[in-house]
Amino acid sequence: MNERITQILAQMAALENDLRNAVNEQENKMFFQIKGKRVEFERSVKEAHRKLKTNFFRWLVTNRPQNLITGPIIYAMVFPLMMLDLCVSFYQFTCFPIYGITRVRRSDYIVFDRQHLAYLNFIEKFHCTYCAYGSGLIGYMSEILARTESYFCPIKHAQKILGTHSHYNRFLDYGDATDYEALLEEFRVALGKKK
Repeated sequence: MNERITQILAQMAALENDLRNAVNEQENKMFFQIKGKRVEFERSVKEAHRKLKTNFFRWLVTNRPQNLITGPIIYAMVFPLMMLDLCVSFYQFTCFPIYGITRVRRSDYIVFDRQHLAYLNFIEKFHCTYCAYGSGLIGYMSEILARTESYFCPIKHAQKILGTHSHYNRFLDYGDATDYEALLEEFRVALGKKK
């Protein structure tokens, strides 16, 4: 990887850190604290949230009919998602220790905290739980696959692709065979040190 790309990647990492800090500052202005796995709002915010809550019957009447009709299709997807979760988790727990790759923590990706929002009724909270699981699972699987790709084939594609994972920009350039085996080993060692 050339010096310019290395500099840009370092700048991107610094900007990502700045973004994380800015998001944390914004969250601190929202008057809530995270205590373990529990989110607690200030009393005044909690009361304001309760006043905004739509009761179930009003929600049912005002909800879009297409949402109710397609609900069974959407929720049926939980079965393939759970199967993917089981298979990818099994793969990671059995193979990552053999490869020396640090395991991905599910709890960093699958987070259920929207149930603490008092302005959501129980159906909305159920929807949020489903979406948190599905979206979090995809992120979790993406990181497992990214670490696998980093271990076996950290080479960029010849064609530009959209939606690359966080490891991709550090991959070796397509067609650059210089020190491939040595660099591949560096990638593998680094995966064992990843947190």
